[in-house]
Amino acid sequence: MPNDKLNELREKSEQLKLGGGQKAIDKQHENGKLTARERVLKLLDQGSFVEIDAFVEHRCVNFGMEKKKAPTEGVITGYGTIDGRLVYVFAQDFTVIGGSLGEMHAAKIVKAQQMALKVGAPIIGINDSGGARIQEGVDALSGYAKIFYNNTIASGVIPQISVILGPCAGGAVYSPALTDFIFMVQNVSKMFITGPDVIKTVTGEIVSGEKLGGAMTHNSISGVAHFVDDSEDECIERIKKLLSFLPQNNLETVPEKLTYDDINRVDEALNDIIPDNPNKAYDMKDIIYTLADSKEFLEYQPYFAQNIITGFMRLNGRSVGIIASQPKVLAGCLDINASDKAARFIRTCDSFNVPILTLMDVPGFLPGTTQEYGGIIRHGAKMLYAYSEATVPKVTIITRKAYGGSYIAMCCKELGADMVLAWPTAEIAVMGPDGAANIIFKKDISEAENQAEKRKEKINEYREKVANPYTAAARGYIDGVIEPSETRKRIISAFDMLSGKRETRPVKKHGNIPL
Repeated sequence: MPNDKLNELREKSEQLKLGGGQKAIDKQHENGKLTARERVLKLLDQGSFVEIDAFVEHRCVNFGMEKKKAPTEGVITGYGTIDGRLVYVFAQDFTVIGGSLGEMHAAKIVKAQQMALKVGAPIIGINDSGGARIQEGVDALSGYAKIFYNNTIASGVIPQISVILGPCAGGAVYSPALTDFIFMVQNVSKMFITGPDVIKTVTGEIVSGEKLGGAMTHNSISGVAHFVDDSEDECIERIKKLLSFLPQNNLETVPEKLTYDDINRVDEALNDIIPDNPNKAYDMKDIIYTLADSKEFLEYQPYFAQNIITGFMRLNGRSVGIIASQPKVLAGCLDINASDKAARFIRTCDSFNVPILTLMDVPGFLPGTTQEYGGIIRHGAKMLYAYSEATVPKVTIITRKAYGGSYIAMCCKELGADMVLAWPTAEIAVMGPDGAANIIFKKDISEAENQAEKRKEKINEYREKVANPYTAAARGYIDGVIEPSETRKRIISAFDMLSGKRETRPVKKHGNIPL
């Protein structure tokens, strides 16, 4: 081949790597942000990135666009590996026309989505864009719609991860919202439908971009995002960690990791973790870390709806999704946000064949007009639906309280749990012994000379006859009462036993989850 042809290729390739030019790159760095190409190379295994569509150009001739060059069309797309496993990636380049999305920019993303879906590999989208390229009008809107459609078709088939590393506004936010996981970085990420300036003009409300759509806003208040980090480097490492818990697609089982943690490990500390006072709180995370291989736990939405804990851990080297009550927050009651958080996580696990462990200590659904007016009935039903629909192995441990409808919502036997085990401290009943005694023994208590003593007596009577694990075990509603210290080995044994589980649902187009 003539040297001039090779030189031309090399020269063009090097020029494309500069994106919007050195000046724009320097500005990106001054703003505390990496460039799109730097992000991709940090994310993927060294030397594994293969770029596709690098030479694509826009076709817009409106408003002077015919004179404007947009190297790589403002988005870098391709594939590579993370820990040796294939992934597809696209990264919007803010140095090129603000990373704005036009017809061909969208076409590059759509191609990456379709290729990832075709071969069954996760896709990671790094968002850093000023939004739709206004000069392209409806062509840009059409591009967004194609991306949203592919997000939906790929949902539940391949893991889709969105990383917000800059502005993400207007219609652009809906692609991340349709994906499985959203990562954000403090003081870097912004997501909103309408920005602070528009809000001020329309409603008169004055709010900063950070407060309106910053990382902690969406991780703690709105629940839109799932993970937050202090830096881009930390964010990238967390993405890699998340992928280590997930299969490549919905046809594969969860990856296994060699562990040196004893599957028969007995933890005596668990025998004393439940307080003697049934109304006293404890930290459910202490139990989770104790059960997990090497005490490793990746929490999902740690700052949102903290009355329920969700996340990934390993048991005997295999990934498990965990949903757990948190007695430290709202006494572990279920509310609107907790129900949404849990239901979403259950469905994510079920989509990708991740077994589900539920740790239950739940006194009920949170009472009050705010919850009722907000539709707690509809939101709570999402948990019932998600657990019932899930066909992955499901194991439930009742550590303490298991009252009423919330006992059912946290995956009891009849809701599809394959194995339900209880600690001796479990209280399984329609309501707590205090409330139950006041209703059942109201007359006896009111007629007693010493009402306080009589109430205490009747509470203990109800606890002995109904609110204990042995009554439920006698009727087969739970599969056993175990010593807390032996929980880890019993859970591992249960999931090993369930590894060959096969369960189907009636053929249908899709169910109608109470959204």
